[in-house]
Amino acid sequence: MRRFWITAVATFGIDQATKLAVVHGMNLIDRGEIDVLPPFLVFRMAWNYGINFGLLSHGSDVARWGLIAVALGISAWIVWWMRSERGNRMAELSGGLLVGGALGNVIDRIAYGAVADFLNMSCCGIENPYAFNVADIAIFAGAIGLVIFSGGKPVAGKPTRPRR
Repeated sequence: MRRFWITAVATFGIDQATKLAVVHGMNLIDRGEIDVLPPFLVFRMAWNYGINFGLLSHGSDVARWGLIAVALGISAWIVWWMRSERGNRMAELSGGLLVGGALGNVIDRIAYGAVADFLNMSCCGIENPYAFNVADIAIFAGAIGLVIFSGGKPVAGKPTRPRR
């Protein structure tokens, strides 16, 4: 579980630090867009009031607090689940990524009323209209990692809890 918590705290910290640096430090809120390595990387300010790609983004307080509750509930469930994955390094890392990212977006919803997205990447003549953040990357990578790595054999010498 230590690996899980270290990963979750590091992911949360990196997410919040990048948001502070880019959104506030570089004043992306007022500038709207900053070309970094166009078109491959552009900082483009976007407030996401919903879930992925702006789904459920009708902007009501009920939706905002509902999404916070769902993120906290899923995070609690992942913490509980990781107890059965002790010794499974990749599952612990994946769970930490997911929880750290989810909590990073929860803080945004509490502080701003929406998630601060700012990364935009396009390539090969295809312009991506969507923005995302470090937390979104961590959530996606963590979810995929849990699908791939959970339920595996623990590292030798590391006990696991039996499933009930």
